Amino acid sequence: MIDWRHWHNEPYLVGGLVFFGWLYALLAGPLRARLLQRSGLTPELAAAAPFPRAKAVKFYLSLTIFYLAVGSPLDQIGERFLFSAHMLQHQLLIYPSAILFLLGIPAWMIDPVLGAPSVHRLLRLISAPLSCGLIYTLVISLWHAPLAYDWALQNKVVHVAEHLMFFGAALFYWWPLLSPSRALPPIPHGARMIYLLGVLVAMTPIFAYITFSETILYPTYEFAPRLLANFSATDDQLIAGVGMKIVGMGVALTTFAINFYRWHQASEQKNSDRRGR
Repeated sequence: MIDWRHWHNEPYLVGGLVFFGWLYALLAGPLRARLLQRSGLTPELAAAAPFPRAKAVKFYLSLTIFYLAVGSPLDQIGERFLFSAHMLQHQLLIYPSAILFLLGIPAWMIDPVLGAPSVHRLLRLISAPLSCGLIYTLVISLWHAPLAYDWALQNKVVHVAEHLMFFGAALFYWWPLLSPSRALPPIPHGARMIYLLGVLVAMTPIFAYITFSETILYPTYEFAPRLLANFSATDDQLIAGVGMKIVGMGVALTTFAINFYRWHQASEQKNSDRRGR
């Protein structure tokens, strides 16, 4: 049924992850001083700047989680047997992998590109909260349409494209909240709370569509061999929909609470500064 020894080693997966890991090491290592100078540091300070060890750990952990999501036996379970396992893959890509990816990138590493006058205006439009929320909602929702979702399960190339689009959409979702760039910085804390609630509301239809559907949405899972006794395709679909909703809401509300606290702290600091004048 499941070959627990099978871990994906396709060149496009392993090679892609190795390439991103190598590129990060190159930018954070030999090219670090040059990039820091372009960000405004003097040559002396740039040369003395340490390797961003903490950020590198987050970045490489992001790549590791990405591989575990799509390269481990979890991919086999999600592709052939359980919708809920496939949903778990997507949540790993959207939450820990995408979050750590952004947290692992120093501003000086990407701002020479993002701040370039030739692309800055376009990137500001694309990275605006409305654009990011819309891209994320549309990508996730449209891929869960039965025709598209089952097509991805039956075609490996389409499945790879689906996962890449999920990860890319997640980067858009988190950008207004966790942008590592000074050229395209995160939005203010108050706006972040409104953004989180807006995306949560926008995603509710797809949550409800999966959770409360009276029919099995994806034929692959309807006719898949059952891995667990008394765990039907209907149960699997319900668990997937509920998991999608609970994890999405839990992460969003936790992020909301953190930003509310920081917004409150900033407001208190401003009031304190005013009283001290």
